[in-house]
Amino acid sequence: MTSVSIDDAGGMGPLVARLNRVGQRLRRADRARPWVLDTTLVVLTVVLFCLPDLAPEGSGDDGPDELRLTLIEPPLAATLALQAGLVLPLLWRRRKPLVAFGVITAVFLLQWSLDVVLYADVALFVALYSVALHGRLPQLPWACAVMAGAIVLVALRVSPSVSVWGALFFLLSTATAAFALGLVIRIRRAQLAGLRERAAQLEIERDQRSRLATATERARVAREMHDIVGHNLAVIVSLADAGAYATGATPERGKEALNLIGDTGRQALGELRRVLGVLREAADTPTSGAMLSPQPGIADIDLLCAGVRAAGPEVVYRTVGDMDTLDRGVQLTAYRIVQEALTNTLKHAGADTRVSLSIAVEDTRLEIRVRDTGSPGPTTPPDEEGHGLVGMRERAALYGGIVHAGPATAGGWNVEVILDLTPQGGVQ
Repeated sequence: MTSVSIDDAGGMGPLVARLNRVGQRLRRADRARPWVLDTTLVVLTVVLFCLPDLAPEGSGDDGPDELRLTLIEPPLAATLALQAGLVLPLLWRRRKPLVAFGVITAVFLLQWSLDVVLYADVALFVALYSVALHGRLPQLPWACAVMAGAIVLVALRVSPSVSVWGALFFLLSTATAAFALGLVIRIRRAQLAGLRERAAQLEIERDQRSRLATATERARVAREMHDIVGHNLAVIVSLADAGAYATGATPERGKEALNLIGDTGRQALGELRRVLGVLREAADTPTSGAMLSPQPGIADIDLLCAGVRAAGPEVVYRTVGDMDTLDRGVQLTAYRIVQEALTNTLKHAGADTRVSLSIAVEDTRLEIRVRDTGSPGPTTPPDEEGHGLVGMRERAALYGGIVHAGPATAGGWNVEVILDLTPQGGVQ
């Protein structure tokens, strides 16, 4: 079976699009000047339905003889008054639809009580349509009841010349069509308004998700920057202090410290380039070895400990279990936690301290313990509200972990982190 598009079916696609654009322009113009449409409707009603009643042959002479005998031709002034009562209320059919319908119905009943029939009676059906489209929902049953009563009275009035059931069928069918048309347009407008509101809500939610994603990415980059800059600067500061102290006594040690400072600085720059590379478009970012290098893992902790040892502290590092089977995300988390703990040791315990670092894999847990002996002089414990410990807790929370940090009973500072290695169906 072959499908036929709207464009192929007689070129209806462009026509529908043009009609849609014309309708949109008309709706915008109507919202700007609503009185224009109401006045136009009244003028058209007068031209099409009132003027024929004013012509000499418009008094019903063309109808059945029985109908001409039962109805009368009113004076011109009475005809104009009745027409005005039927047509002029259409001017406020949208602002006060029930009031307009009530006035027109009253004039309609008065006209038929005087045995007068007018083409302008079509205004009653227009008013019913307006109530269905613009009126409040509780008003609709009352309007239908009033309309049905008026139709029954008219059908009874013309019963000598027209079948009651035929008149009822014609009038009720016309009223039903007018009422249904108003309801259909009302429902369609409500659906379009709901769709526009939903689209606006989805756009707001999309912007919110975008802002949340941006905030999350910024927090992640800030955490990485803190780990990289904080650790390497702490190492550089310690090396610079040691080099300055050793320059006078042993120039070779000062030169070695300067070389280590250069190596540490270059390593920090490489990591910063890699982290900042995620903030740029791939097409605009030149690829380099530093940017394409993998994120550090547990295997890189040996090099991390070597850098800390060069700054002064004695670091004893051991591992228990198979580290190579750990997920890369877990390894990066462990590396950053150890990096932050050693950085805090350099900052607060100084160079004259001993650090015991152990990483152990036990069943579905990864345990990280970092303990320093403190410095001979007064120490400043890490701030519980600082970015370092907060970053540790955020990283550990990604794997359902917990962080304990505080003074050790024998002096110094102790950090203990336990990560849950149970698969959780997500990646870092």
